[in-house]
Amino acid sequence: MTGGNWTVQNKTRPGVYINFKSERQAIGTIGERGIVSMPLHLGWGPAKQIIEIEGSSDTFDVLGYAITAPQLLLVREALKRARTLLLYRLNAGTKASAAIGDLTVTAKHGGVRGNDIKIVVEHNIANNTKYDVKTLVDNVEVHSQTVSGIDDLVDNGWVTFSGSGDLTVTAGTALSGGANGTVTAQDYLDYMAAIEVHDFQTIGLTVTDEMTKEVFVSFAKRLRDEEGKKIQVVMENYPTASYEGVISVKNGVVLADGTTLTAAQAVAWVAGATAGAAANESLTYTEYDGAVDVSPKYTNSQIVSALQEGEFLFTASNGRAVVEQDINTLTTFTPEKNQSFRKNRVLRVLDQLANDYKRVFSESYIGKVPNDDDGRNLFKGECINITNQYQNMNAIQNFDSQTDIEVLPGTDSDAIVVNQWVQPVDSIEKIYMTVTVR
Repeated sequence: MTGGNWTVQNKTRPGVYINFKSERQAIGTIGERGIVSMPLHLGWGPAKQIIEIEGSSDTFDVLGYAITAPQLLLVREALKRARTLLLYRLNAGTKASAAIGDLTVTAKHGGVRGNDIKIVVEHNIANNTKYDVKTLVDNVEVHSQTVSGIDDLVDNGWVTFSGSGDLTVTAGTALSGGANGTVTAQDYLDYMAAIEVHDFQTIGLTVTDEMTKEVFVSFAKRLRDEEGKKIQVVMENYPTASYEGVISVKNGVVLADGTTLTAAQAVAWVAGATAGAAANESLTYTEYDGAVDVSPKYTNSQIVSALQEGEFLFTASNGRAVVEQDINTLTTFTPEKNQSFRKNRVLRVLDQLANDYKRVFSESYIGKVPNDDDGRNLFKGECINITNQYQNMNAIQNFDSQTDIEVLPGTDSDAIVVNQWVQPVDSIEKIYMTVTVR
């Protein structure tokens, strides 16, 4: 099923085509959020495929390192707020290997982590005709097997074995030659093709290359406006996008352990936090988990200018780093998209509502319910039920099911048109106070 925006009723594919627009005056079960995706250049792991990592996952066996390792910094930052990370390893790299007599050992994946693998071959204590073959990573045993010769060896999660004949005893032979390799533009295109079929809320693009950023802006626009997939892409220093589907991170933070994160690195946390935020939640003044300062710091006038330009930035506050304002890059406003659309809390409401309608329609209505008064009223009831849930969680306000939604026949016999008016609830962000002294 497809979706997206519509201008005239001329669509070919079955789907939900939804336009959200503001009135000329100011505007002011739900699906789960919390899924972020990132394409990364890594030193280990399956390449060119989506890897699902939960916040509680053991990353060692899959990505080669514990979640606390510096090599998984971006993964760790994303999962501070996100429930699930859909990770895509961009680089295949070169596999490390070693020859031990007639035995050839090859790392399961390409990358520098393969150089930390050692193979130990020793005689079995109980049976001197057999051998214990151990696989070590950082000198810690991760696998052991007892065999009579090379032909009996079984591959494990770290290495593959090849060759034939007798084993040669070794106290520890290290694999070498593993390299991460480079990432090309095609690798990012391959990622886009892979991730498009998955459900997620945000993409964290942690690179600084301007051409790659431009490609991902186009990707976000296509998914949101043509496919009806309401996602956001987070990247560093790209306010020129001027699009509600793009968040531009201006600066980084300093973590409690002294690590300074660049804006590109902080993208991981912002993408995870944006995905993890509920439809009725704003990230304005939210603390960056584990951060004690920002880098670089800006003056008041610089902060004001950055906000006006559509930049998402961090400011220092009492030994913490906080989000100054939860906004996207939209700075060009129209009657259809007014200033409310630059607020990510408002956008999350509209995006999630669109995604919920699309999900319900695809699961329960397309091809299953007649397009007559009864069928349209049934769908209208579903829409009212969902919208009431948003109102009950204080994501929208002043919704009147009698006047604020209508479901009408479309031009084609198999089409319906839904017109709905919603007023998202924004967060209190500015307090103007007058104190009179008597």
